[in-house]
Amino acid sequence: MSWRDDKRTSSERGYNNRWRKARATFLQKHPLCVFCQEQGKAVAATIVDHIIPHQGDQKLFWDKTNWQSLCKFHHDSHKKRIENRGLKPGADETGMPLDANHPWHRGEH
Repeated sequence: MSWRDDKRTSSERGYNNRWRKARATFLQKHPLCVFCQEQGKAVAATIVDHIIPHQGDQKLFWDKTNWQSLCKFHHDSHKKRIENRGLKPGADETGMPLDANHPWHRGEH
């Protein structure tokens, strides 16, 4: 189940005062959206995203190496596509998929 389908409140899912403080500190240290930076843009991040969805796993929830700063646009669009497809969308200037796990890189084309 995606967190998007979880009907519990954000506090019930672990996004409490402790999280708000950790989030603010992380955004101070990592103020730009990582996906915008990959595109050569400097856009302020407003969301701390869990790279691997924690699905209630508190160890993964609090693992800062699993956090990334995102702008709302990328969190609500780009990240959602990644979670739904399991692959990072996009291609480089030659047309090669950006995601190293894409079937193209395994010769499945």
